[in-house]
Order: sequence, then structure tokens, then C-alpha cells
Amino acid sequence: MTKDNQSFETKLIHAGEPKPRIAGAINVPIFQSSTYEYAGEGSYHDVRYLRLSNTPNHLALHKKLAALEGAEAALVTSSGMSAITTALLTFLKAGDHLLAHNTLYGGTANFVNNELPRYGIERDLIDATNPSDWESKLKPNTKVIYVETITNPIMDVPELGKIVEFAKTHELISMIDNTFASPVLYCPVVQGFDLSLHSCTKYINGHSDIVAGAVIGSADYLGQVTKKLNHLGGSLDSNACFLLHRGVKTLALRMNKQCENAMLIAPFLENHPQLKKVNYPGLESNSSFERAKEHLCGFGAMLSFEIDGDVDQADQFINHLQYAIKAPSLGGVETLVTRPVTTSHALMDKAEREVAGISDTLIRYSVGIEAADDLIADLQQALEHIG
Repeated sequence: MTKDNQSFETKLIHAGEPKPRIAGAINVPIFQSSTYEYAGEGSYHDVRYLRLSNTPNHLALHKKLAALEGAEAALVTSSGMSAITTALLTFLKAGDHLLAHNTLYGGTANFVNNELPRYGIERDLIDATNPSDWESKLKPNTKVIYVETITNPIMDVPELGKIVEFAKTHELISMIDNTFASPVLYCPVVQGFDLSLHSCTKYINGHSDIVAGAVIGSADYLGQVTKKLNHLGGSLDSNACFLLHRGVKTLALRMNKQCENAMLIAPFLENHPQLKKVNYPGLESNSSFERAKEHLCGFGAMLSFEIDGDVDQADQFINHLQYAIKAPSLGGVETLVTRPVTTSHALMDKAEREVAGISDTLIRYSVGIEAADDLIADLQQALEHIG
């Protein structure tokens, strides 16, 4: 069997591992060194130095992540936001224009709406599920189009194939935040996207113990992003590299179980009389169901929903959950829950959230690997406590 036809699960374990193994170690050791001997490197960006993301810990991760998404190259960063902001600033400059989906992670939305204009970069928001909305907002100076595979926190799946076609037709660089899907469900570069971005804090690591990001794509584009990151300084520490390298090896096992759990939980919520709306692309009633079936290898492990009540009742429900932990992140082995207006989307003002379809009572639920029956029972008893 060649590396090209290895299964995804096998790549998770073996891709990118150093050969020969370093001193025979099964795991790549932590290289607790910021500085390496000069070996005649001809370029600043080739000098071996921790901030330049080229230690043995970084290089092994880069090879593994690139292999998982069928890409030429990858780069790990200090956070998901570091990956996103560095990628955008690599390909956008003063006078350029960006098209971005109108529902994005709150940190990304805030950067796009409030920070990029300070750099002299224009932006327009589009409905990435509706191709008729795109052409009218295209400008001669548009350079990049940016979407999420599964949007945070509404769980929409855009017209991914048509986004790729639109970008190629108009010579735009296409970027996609693939965090919610992970390479288990979608490989953007294989499908034609130029750059795939991740908050590796979430599913790729999966254990809620590090913050990290990744940019994945062609060697040419990654070379440009790496040079930008080298100046911006968002490199990932060697210890975090080690933990990410360890965490990613169980990605398929975790993600498959989490998706299985979500597929059991979503119908329970949809059929519960105290729920007025459930957002999950695996439900046939969901507007993204057909797009998710067409483009993804599963429906993900993220849900959001609204109870039939006010903010106080939404908080009552969250506070009575026994297994789901009230916390701002997602994608870990444990189930996590939050109201996005208080955490992930708190930087957005009310008007921006309304455009994105994010209400004050919306609850986001990140499904873990616990027994689905226990999670459903927990949801049931918490709903019974709503006053």
C-alpha cells in the first residue's frame, strides 16, 4: 500500500512521522529549544528558530495536517484567530475588497467588520447559501471570498461547490474555516478551495487543553502565509505542538462518535414541545440538509437551538444541565454549552447579530463522546426545570 491510498485513519497515525524515528521514539519528542545551530541557510525564513515554525515538532505536524486534507502544505499557528487573521492579511491589502459570509464566528466577524477597514480593506457580507446574492456585491478590487463549512452558530452549510466555481471564475482566493467539519467530514483543498483554516483548539486536538490554529493549502500560498506569520509572530509553542500531534491521532474516533451522538440528540430536540427551533444540518427539515448530504461525509457534532422562552429561561435550562459544561469553546471530548451572545459572539453588536440570525436566547451545544442516552436524559431533565 502506498501513502497515496492510505485510509484517513491510517494517515492520522502515520502521516508526517519522522523517518527514521528520532532516537527510536514512537512519539515525536518535545524540542524544548527556541534556537538551533546555523547550518548555512540562505534565507531568513529558512533559519531554524521557534518563531519561524520550523522546529521538528512543527514540521511533523505540518506534514500530517497537509496529508489529512490532501494538500501540499500546512502551517500551525498560535490560535485559530491567528490562522484566520494571518491568512486574510497575507492576501488583502489597502484598497482591496473581501466577500464574507454573513454568519461567521464572532471573532472573525468582528475582525472583518471592524478591523479590516482600519487597514483600508473594504468588505461586503453575502449569503453563502444563495448564489444569486454574490455577483451583485462583486467589485473590480475583490480579492478574497471567505466562508465557513458549517457556520457558527447557526449550522448553515453554504453552497460550497458553487463558492469554488465563483472564486475560480472571478480569480478570487477562496478561504474556508473548516473547524466545525474537520477533515473527517470535509477536505476543502481537494474540493477546490485555496486555503482551509482551522481552530485546532477544537476538534483536531479535541481535549480542551491547548489553543492552536492551522492554515492548509498549496505550497505557494502557504509559503506566503508563513512569511506573514513569521513577521506577525503567531507561532505555536513546542509543547502545544506535541499535544496537538498527540490529540489529532484520535480525531476520527472522536468525531465519528460525536456525530453519531448528535444524530440521536437532534431529533429528540426537534420533537420536544419546549423547543421552538433546532439548527442541525442532519435534520431533513433543515434548509442545509441537502447541501450537507452533497458536500460532507457527515453532519457534524454541533447543534444550536432556542427554547420556547426568554433569556432567563434559557439560562435556567443551561444551569440545570448536569453533563454539559457551561463554557465558551467546543469540539472537546466533553459536551459544552453556551449562549453565543455571552461568549463566542459577544464582540458583535445586536444589529450585527440580527443580520447573522443570532438571537439572545440561542443556545449552542457541542456534543461530546459521552453516552447519547445520558446526554438526552440530561437535556430532558433540564427542560423540565424551565419555569
